[in-house]
Amino acid sequence: MATQNTLFLHEEIILLALRDEEGTIASGSMYQYAVSGAIVAELLLNNRIGVDESKKKKLVNLVDSTLIGEPLLDDCLGKIGRAKRRASLQTWISRFAGVKNLKHRLAEQLCKRGILRTDEDKVLLIFTRKIYPEVDPGPEKRVIDRLREAIFSDTEDVDPRTAVLLSLAHNAGLLKNAFDKKELKRRKARIKQVINGEMTGKAAKEAIEAMQAAVTVACIIPAIAAATTST
Repeated sequence: MATQNTLFLHEEIILLALRDEEGTIASGSMYQYAVSGAIVAELLLNNRIGVDESKKKKLVNLVDSTLIGEPLLDDCLGKIGRAKRRASLQTWISRFAGVKNLKHRLAEQLCKRGILRTDEDKVLLIFTRKIYPEVDPGPEKRVIDRLREAIFSDTEDVDPRTAVLLSLAHNAGLLKNAFDKKELKRRKARIKQVINGEMTGKAAKEAIEAMQAAVTVACIIPAIAAATTST
């Protein structure tokens, strides 16, 4: 769980997705699915939900309805608790990706913590939109440093939360926002090793495996829809 001086996984994802100076989402990323995957990962890692492995689909079970204290997480936990029937990880990730004002809710929380600031700019000199430039680079730098250590070192002890974060960022195409593409390509085997859970304990490995399947499927769905629409 995040503390006053650390971030939740979904907050780390939005920092990776936002361009620091422009305060807008970097193009080409599937950040909303990484964010929703991070929400589910937090609920898994904080033992609020579990996954029923006995079914063909990985159905989510509510384990503990105790609120975590972060508005978005508690909102999503409540949705799971109020659901009339169980749903798969993929279903919940798709649902959470569609939460109204997802980006703004996350960014405004980070504004309250002094990491981002709220501003506005014009699109085509007509439309006004909210943007969130970075004012405190420290938290994102620490996130990137953790990812760099996991990717570019050969340590066999990778923090479970960092391994989950790497898995989410990799699947959503966010690593290229922080690291050189050629360098990432050279470390492809290492990234695969970490996101396959080979560097973590059993609990984290199970969470990573669940998130891998869910985020991969969730990221494919909108890509297929976009391709179908354009043909």
